[in-house]
Amino acid sequence: MAEATFVFADIAGFTALTEAHGDEEAVALVEAFTDVVRRELPRIDGEHVKTIGDALMLRIPAPGDAIRLGIDISHQAWSHGTAPVRVGMHHGPAIERDGDYFGAAVNLAARVSGVAAGGEVLVSGTTAALVPDLEGVVYQSRGRQQLRNVSEPVQLFAALPVEAAAERLPIDPVCRMAVDPDRAPGRLLHEGQAYFFCSLSCAGAFAQQPERFAS
Repeated sequence: MAEATFVFADIAGFTALTEAHGDEEAVALVEAFTDVVRRELPRIDGEHVKTIGDALMLRIPAPGDAIRLGIDISHQAWSHGTAPVRVGMHHGPAIERDGDYFGAAVNLAARVSGVAAGGEVLVSGTTAALVPDLEGVVYQSRGRQQLRNVSEPVQLFAALPVEAAAERLPIDPVCRMAVDPDRAPGRLLHEGQAYFFCSLSCAGAFAQQPERFAS
């Protein structure tokens, strides 16, 4: 079994969109969305496995490429004024049968996608850990979540382009993760400036060497 990042991407609110604008316009939107994604796949050796209604299942060898693709297609959907796209992914092994893929990694990727909001790219913690310093990308913790038919809670992160995170959220100075100030586990003041942390361990590291991280 070869490992890869399995990605599920779909159009948020597709059922409501279909009811509001009719089947033909909805189908045209799915076709346009699919074309955008397919154009990006060859450069990263990605594979469009199948389409399920308005959802695409993709297999991409490198997790960093998968995360960047998720951000790209989500941004393109927003910038062109279409319905928002939600993306979820997980990296792991799967069994190939007649051009389709099966296994726990595929199932988990689908579950991660299912809890993503419109315009959001959600990544499992194990996937984010494979590329912790992905250039141009920061991770914002979504905490441990219980996913349907998954026995243990799964740590999830939203992948954000650096510029978007800089506009919206402060960055943990230790691990460089975007942090929601209202839900930050740690907050410290240093020389009159507030710093927010994704975890108490990051806050502790900062407290020991503030001059290292504040710069």
